[in-house]
Amino acid sequence: MRQHFIISAAAVALSSTAALAEPIAFEATLAPTDEIRMEFGDDSKHFLLMVRREGEATGDGMFDGARVVEHGYHDIMPPSGGDPQGYLEVTTDAGDIAYLKWIVRAVFVKGEEGPRLIDYGHWEMVSGTGALAGMTGVGTLQIKPASETERTFVIEGEIGEAP
Repeated sequence: MRQHFIISAAAVALSSTAALAEPIAFEATLAPTDEIRMEFGDDSKHFLLMVRREGEATGDGMFDGARVVEHGYHDIMPPSGGDPQGYLEVTTDAGDIAYLKWIVRAVFVKGEEGPRLIDYGHWEMVSGTGALAGMTGVGTLQIKPASETERTFVIEGEIGEAP
């Protein structure tokens, strides 16, 4: 009987938290402002790119018009793939900041003009300031090339109050 009460209380807590979560969806095309690149000296095309990119979010919800800064660590091993990861610092017009930790798996596929890199992964809100303090969230992330150096981050998911 006691276990039933604990499970029921947990179900109520989860359902009330889910009701407070707000869906988010935005895109941000980010241009590099600083980078460090290391090329491996062997016969591979392996490289490591540490990059800071900046841009503006467009989309629905609380992050439309927000300033987005990527602090990224991209370990890329052509032609097999790569393991990019990092943080997005998303600052709203009101000055509130969401810190989104992200990780993707990069895979090369055959393209019309040579190998094409596709990046899919997830993000998690790990911290926030102002109105975003005490919030948490999770969702999906896709990174698409916008130009030779710019990348478009496509974010979808939900953010709500932490329990």
